[in-house]
Amino acid sequence: MDVQQQAEAGLEGLSFGFLTTLESPTHGLFGGYLVVDALGRPLEFHCTAPVKVSRAQQILYGPTLQGHLHGRQVGGALLAEGKAGPAVVLTDSDAMLHVRSQTNLPVVIVRRGAQEPATGGFQLGESFVSPHADAAGRTGELEARLATLAAAVDLSEPFDRIRAALEEAARL
Repeated sequence: MDVQQQAEAGLEGLSFGFLTTLESPTHGLFGGYLVVDALGRPLEFHCTAPVKVSRAQQILYGPTLQGHLHGRQVGGALLAEGKAGPAVVLTDSDAMLHVRSQTNLPVVIVRRGAQEPATGGFQLGESFVSPHADAAGRTGELEARLATLAAAVDLSEPFDRIRAALEEAARL
């Protein structure tokens, strides 16, 4: 067994979920959920039908609308469809952090570029990762899990794949 095969065997079964949205002025809000293995290869992909928010919903939900829309209606639905049990769910949207109430999985937000570690997160490659407040005490564990993935893929890149797939779906 060569080094690559040994590395892949040691990472077998480890997966990571990427959850994001795409806003289309024409169609509404699309959500996408990509689960990848530790080398960044896709295991499963799910997306929502576009969600259009009515004026009545905007009025009734007020400032809580984005958290409800992203966290429960889009993110919660996508996580429920997933078959794999990822080690971590990653998002690049503050509003999507509200999905934490819909899952027992740790949720982190990924931002491109360097940030100040004083915010309670950590730098991995070109991305800065901040755990949801519920997982703040697990920062070391999350960093170790994500370091495996970050060695194979830029942590921000899968979000680009999801958006490209959602844009393609919106054209159909």
